[in-house]
Amino acid sequence: MLLSLFHWLSGYVRAFAVFDYLSLRAVLAALTALVIGLAFGPFTIRELKKLHFGQAVRTDGPKSHLKKDGTPTMGGILILASIAISTLLWVDLSNRYIWVVLLVTLGYGWIGWADDYRKVVNHDPHGMSAREKFGWQSLIGIIVAVYLSFAIQAPADTSTFSLMWEWVRSGFTLPVSGKLDFTIPFFRQISFPFGMLGFIILTYFVLVGTSNAVNLTDGLDGLAVLPCVMVGSALGIFAYCVGRPDFASYLLFHYIPGAGELVVFCGAMAGAGLAFLWFNCHPAEVFMGDVGALALGGALGVIAVIVRQELVLAIMGGVFVVETLSVMIQTTYYKRTHGKRIFLMAPIHHHFELKGWSETQVVTRFWIITMILVLVGLATLKIR
Repeated sequence: MLLSLFHWLSGYVRAFAVFDYLSLRAVLAALTALVIGLAFGPFTIRELKKLHFGQAVRTDGPKSHLKKDGTPTMGGILILASIAISTLLWVDLSNRYIWVVLLVTLGYGWIGWADDYRKVVNHDPHGMSAREKFGWQSLIGIIVAVYLSFAIQAPADTSTFSLMWEWVRSGFTLPVSGKLDFTIPFFRQISFPFGMLGFIILTYFVLVGTSNAVNLTDGLDGLAVLPCVMVGSALGIFAYCVGRPDFASYLLFHYIPGAGELVVFCGAMAGAGLAFLWFNCHPAEVFMGDVGALALGGALGVIAVIVRQELVLAIMGGVFVVETLSVMIQTTYYKRTHGKRIFLMAPIHHHFELKGWSETQVVTRFWIITMILVLVGLATLKIR
């Protein structure tokens, strides 16, 4: 929005051309989202309290969590508002990928809001049924996956639907670009040509899986939001590199026109996440709820797909992966052994709490692990 204004002003004052730089707009997006989040955080918390949107805490969890019962939840709306406003202010609105990422973020946020609302109104920790939630996530995931299978191959924003029509006219036999191949980090020449159908399936699982993984991780004060900030910022670096032909060529990535604009969204996500952490750090004044967790996870997933770094996302988001695996392992083992458990409680952050770690110890150590994994992920930029 502001970019169009600055383009017009640069015709009269050349200095306004500086806003063409993605790096500057990413920083400004981060600062804008940070200011919005910090400014409206207290107001949001007060309104959530007035509406009695308090968290219903699981009675079978750690006893130290019982005091959190009634803490305002659904604070993720503050994150989404900060991201959306900041992104729309500083991004190139003609960019196709920005609208895809916003669709996923706000769409998954809407699913989370519906789930949170049912929890709050019924004072029920379970909320929306797993089948209903999964159904809506799947619908958005499939639509986005199909669109991206053409958008990533298209040479320009305006040619995505033309490529779709050309594919239909060819009898669904149009050759698939190497940009859809599944790449392996650290190895320059190893990739797997999944084809269009394989790409759609992979994208679907990345979006839905990452969204739910972040949601499972969001169980302690500040545990999920800072890893989202770190992983999102790192993905912004990948987006900047694959969106520039010179950087992409040098780093042996496929050049994806328009992907660089996602660094502005990543900046907004980082600023909004840090602002929310101000109020969500222990002891939390507000929880993000599913409205925030599902949205942030979906955003990370779709950005990773666009920049073709799905495995790097799994590395950098290792905490999310382990949290999800702990739930899957615990559930499977419990059913097959008729009540036995591997972990004291799942997700695994509760296991460590019951082992004697304090909440701040669990959160801080998981943050440190995420920082290390993000650095490992960034190393794949050059080590190939």
